[in-house]
Amino acid sequence: MPETTSASTPATAAEIKAKCEQFRQMFLDLKAEIGKVIVGHTQTIDGVLIALFAGGNVLLEGVPGLGKTLLVRTLAEALSLPFSRIQFTPDLMPADVIGTNLVSEDPATGRRAFQFQKGPIFAQLVLADEINRATPKTQSALLEAMQERSVTVAGHSYKLDLPFLVLATQNPIEQEGTYPLPEAQLDRFLLKLVVGYSQLDELMAILSRTTGTGTPGVRQVLDGSGILAAQRLVRDAVVAPHVQQYAARLVLATHPGGQFAPEITGKYVRCGSSPRGAQALVLGAKVRALIDGRFHASINDVQQMALPVLRHRLILNFEAEADRVDAEVIVKKIIESTPSEPVKV
Repeated sequence: MPETTSASTPATAAEIKAKCEQFRQMFLDLKAEIGKVIVGHTQTIDGVLIALFAGGNVLLEGVPGLGKTLLVRTLAEALSLPFSRIQFTPDLMPADVIGTNLVSEDPATGRRAFQFQKGPIFAQLVLADEINRATPKTQSALLEAMQERSVTVAGHSYKLDLPFLVLATQNPIEQEGTYPLPEAQLDRFLLKLVVGYSQLDELMAILSRTTGTGTPGVRQVLDGSGILAAQRLVRDAVVAPHVQQYAARLVLATHPGGQFAPEITGKYVRCGSSPRGAQALVLGAKVRALIDGRFHASINDVQQMALPVLRHRLILNFEAEADRVDAEVIVKKIIESTPSEPVKV
């Protein structure tokens, strides 16, 4: 993740308030443009935009046909960023994602040399569609790009343009032809968002929009420099020590046998969240605070981020599978059992 940046001169209260309002309006404008095409899925849209401004990647999980790919495409239309889509299939190779060295010949001299042909990962907004249908070898081609924002080919490192965001969709692992994402890959996603089925009124609105002659248009709301400025503002938002400690205790509560772990963690969790989970909690809480017009994150902001941040970072044991206990149940119990009052260190 990018390092924290701070302004050279302290901003006044009026300037901070104006920046918060500008950020909030920008968030609402983006959400409104996406809402022209996507019906419902409010929490999913909020999560995608939170990850965008926090500078992290998103994993969207749901059965086919729920609008995951359409959501990402609509976001790309609302952002002035180079966009690419990678359709993950079992025969996709790593070179198809990151690129490869090709032999090229100089017409003037006839000399041959290797020339790097960039792959689709070199866009700034990348849709990794049905990522868990590719083999683990191809999935791992995204690891360096998602974390270090760079790609290494034949010993040469290529930096990716910022802002850079990977939005991956995956089908539930119970479906045929899927490969579970390894833990190292899952940890690279700031959030995992579960896309559910539409309600009756939402489905009626979808039918009205998609079975007629009209096609809603999406205008561009934000460009790369605006996104980077917003990400810097998020980094400058304030997190009080007791809020930061609460986020840390939530993460430590996912570690079986740890000081803050509740009984359910020790019973069902084999491995808990890494420090990336704590970073994601704090960054997400900062974005939520700015959306609410505040420059400081609260305990409630951290709690609201806990489920999308931690649900994919818990590795459950066989007993959890036997008892049909999933990660969401455990995260909710951890939130309930973790007191908001700070503890002495």
